[in-house]
Amino acid sequence: MKTQLHKANARGVANFGWLDSKHSFSFGHYYDPNRIQFGALRVLNDDIVEPGYGFGTHPHDNMEIVSIPLSGTLAHKDSTGNEKTIQTGEVQIMSAGTGLTHSEYNHSKKDRVNFLQVWVLPKKRDITPRYDQRFFDFKENGFTNVVAPDNDDALWINQDAWFSIGNAKSGNALIYEIKKQGNGVFVFLIEGEIQIGETKLSKRDALEIEDVSSVKVSANSDSKLLLIEVPMK
Repeated sequence: MKTQLHKANARGVANFGWLDSKHSFSFGHYYDPNRIQFGALRVLNDDIVEPGYGFGTHPHDNMEIVSIPLSGTLAHKDSTGNEKTIQTGEVQIMSAGTGLTHSEYNHSKKDRVNFLQVWVLPKKRDITPRYDQRFFDFKENGFTNVVAPDNDDALWINQDAWFSIGNAKSGNALIYEIKKQGNGVFVFLIEGEIQIGETKLSKRDALEIEDVSSVKVSANSDSKLLLIEVPMK
């Protein structure tokens, strides 16, 4: 097993008053030549947006974009005609494909919204843009697959990639089986404290994992994590 630990306080930082964003990979004004991407995983931003603020209309193309609210509600609008709100417990995916524009705002006028913005490079380029979102009943002790190329119970993605939300009570262990040989796994700890092999992770730490067929996650406290499996080539 090949691993690399990324501590929460080593992430890139962008704070514009209305937005407090932590970048796991190079993004915007933050550039680290050693943190460009992990396989097909290009962006993982941990965004906190103040009430009434957000990202104005801007373009994307040929990218799979996933938004996961951790607290609060997002307002989404795009050029394909979708105008939605995305609440905590829901996951949104958008295939930018040949190109679209969209905006995302904090839907609340009084509460912050905290969400994860994740970009994955697509398997096929220039597909027709598409949008989907779904509410998930997350397992109490286990992984819930929320994004996949081959699971009708998850949101479809244009890539051999799988997103899973894991919840583990203190003292329990979860086992994740790699879906496609050669894929790597990026573990992002949302809350709690876990151990993978000899490595301990605290809140917002991340671990890159390669050359494994399964991953064992042991919870030292009640924990929630996002596990992203992606092609490495």
